[in-house]
Parts: sequence; structure tokens; C-alpha cells
Amino acid sequence: MQITLNNGLSMPQLGLGVWRVEEGQQVKDAVKTALETGYRLIDTAAIYQNEAGVGEAIKESGVKREDIFLTTKVWNSEQGYDATLKAFDESLHKLGTDYLDLYLIHWPVPSRDLYVDTYKALEKLYADGRVRSIGVSNFHIPHLERLAQECSVKPVVNQVECHPRLAQNELREYCQRHDIYLEAWSPLMQGGDILQNEEIAAIAAAHGKTSAQVVIRWHLQHGHVVIPKSITPSRIRENFNVFDFELSSTELSSIDALNEDKRVGPNPDEFAVT
Repeated sequence: MQITLNNGLSMPQLGLGVWRVEEGQQVKDAVKTALETGYRLIDTAAIYQNEAGVGEAIKESGVKREDIFLTTKVWNSEQGYDATLKAFDESLHKLGTDYLDLYLIHWPVPSRDLYVDTYKALEKLYADGRVRSIGVSNFHIPHLERLAQECSVKPVVNQVECHPRLAQNELREYCQRHDIYLEAWSPLMQGGDILQNEEIAAIAAAHGKTSAQVVIRWHLQHGHVVIPKSITPSRIRENFNVFDFELSSTELSSIDALNEDKRVGPNPDEFAVT
């Protein structure tokens, strides 16, 4: 399933995230399994320290580079105009490619106040054709509004923690109004209880699916881009097998009602790890 970004570029709506996947054989095996299964969106980041393995897996997969939508992110310690340009070159080198499909600012780190200069570096890379689209990760509405005031290229996505316990309703509505896709990390609620929820389990049983498949379907039907992470081949395949059923409006509403605005990860207004 493809979506169309605000710059006209097509992006798969479902992909593989590789946070906390070990560099080397582990990440190579996960990415190869995903590509064999049919995934065409791979999401990594400089801080994950597995870009080289992702690049090797893509080369060895037999899938054409132009058929893969590849995302990585600039880390907090590399923010700032010149540092970001350098970080981009390093990521390209590790990934073994000469362009990216999407480059993101990983966190706004408002205490350092560098995200506008960092985004202007992304705009330069976009203008030079070295990246096909640019966006942000973990940005709240005030961060997005500042970019709108001080920069000229609208982000295509805002990748944030999102799952049924943290539905991000206000942020999602803002992004929809401004033609920015919300992309969900930790879509199955990392370390959370969502996959043991009785309501979701009942919906899954009614469709002959797993709870994880139901939650991924909930994301898709809300228009999110979703990047579940797994290193288990059976789960990688299971997470992709979500296009042969649809949740009813009643089922969507019952999952919506589970929202508690509950974060598992850090609050972007406070997170400043470099």
C-alpha cells in the first residue's frame, strides 16, 4: 500500500524499523527477510549503529535500490547546519548508496535550539537532489510551527511514538491539516500491554488474526505510516500480512477508546541525550 507525500513522492505505508537491531548478521537477516516478504520501506538511523548492515542487506537482496524507500536520521549530537551535512555524508557512506529517499531530524532537542539550522541543512540536501524527501521525528506542534515560519520546505512526515495507548490525536489532526503524514514508531507499544488487551484480542479472534496484526491495521486505517520492528522471520511476515482484512468503524472506535496519552518513550520537550 502506497501513500503520496506532499511533494508528490510515493512512500510505502508499512515498513520495517530496525531500532535496537544489532549491526552485522542480525540486521542483515531482518532486512533481507523483510524485502523477501514484500516490504519496500526500511527505516534506520545513525544512532542505531546498523546503517552498514542495512546497506549490505539491500545490496545482497536482489531488490533494485530504486524500488526501496530508505530512511535514516541525523542524531542529536550532529545537529547544526554544517554538522548535519557531514552526518548525511557519513550515513550515505555506511548505507552504500548515493541518495536517500527520506532524511529526518531524529529529535528536536529544544534545549540546544539547533533544529531550525539542522532542517535548513536538510533543505539544502533536498534542493541538491541528494535526498528525495525530508521530514522530522518526535516533533510537537510548536516545533512544527516554528519550521513553518522559518523554513521553506514542508516536512513530509513526522515520525513519533504512536500506539493505541498514545493515539496522538491532537498532533495527528494538526499533521493532517498541514498535509504531513504521521509515522508511528513503537506502533505495538514497546514493552507495553497493548498486545494482551482483551478487546484487541477479541477483535483479532473475530478476524482470524493476531493482536499485532489488528494494531497495525488500526494504524493503517487511521492513515499512519507504520514501521514495526522485529528480528523474528515469522513475525516480520506476520506484520506484513495485514492487507486482507479491514476493521469496522465500531472496532476502530473501541481501539480508539484505549487511548490514555501514555508514553513509553521520552517526551520530546525534555529529551536532550546527545
